[in-house]
Amino acid sequence: MAETAAPYALGTGRRKSSVARVRVRAGEGKILINRRELDDYFPLTQDRNNVVAPLEATGRRGEVDVFINVQGGGTSGQSGACKLGVARALKIFDGELEAVLREQHLLTRDGRMKERKKYGLRGARKGTQFSKR
Repeated sequence: MAETAAPYALGTGRRKSSVARVRVRAGEGKILINRRELDDYFPLTQDRNNVVAPLEATGRRGEVDVFINVQGGGTSGQSGACKLGVARALKIFDGELEAVLREQHLLTRDGRMKERKKYGLRGARKGTQFSKR
C-alpha cells in the first residue's frame, strides 16, 4: 500500500442520474452504503457484485473499509456509480492498482443517459399510431 497524505482516499462515481461519494481506508473489509450494510442496501446479487468488482479485481476485499454516500437514480444506476467511485478511490489509495483497474474497464465512466422526450411524440422515439382513415 502506498502512503497517502490522508488516512483515506476519496473517489466520486456517476452513472445515469446517480452520484456516489466513496471513502476508502485500510481496514478489515467493511462496506457501508448510506450507513447501511451492503446486503441490506442492494438486495440484488447483480448490484452487490457491481459494487465489489473493483475490490475483487485488485484483491483488496478484506484489506480496506469502504464508506459510500450515494443519491439519485435507481438501484442499477446507484450500483454503477458506486463501482466507479470505489475504483477511483482505490486508484488514489494505491497508485499501483491503476493498471489492473484500467485493464478491467473499471475506471471508465458509462456515459449512457436517458434520451429526452421530443415534442409531438409519446416518448423519446415512440410516436402516435398512424391512422389511414
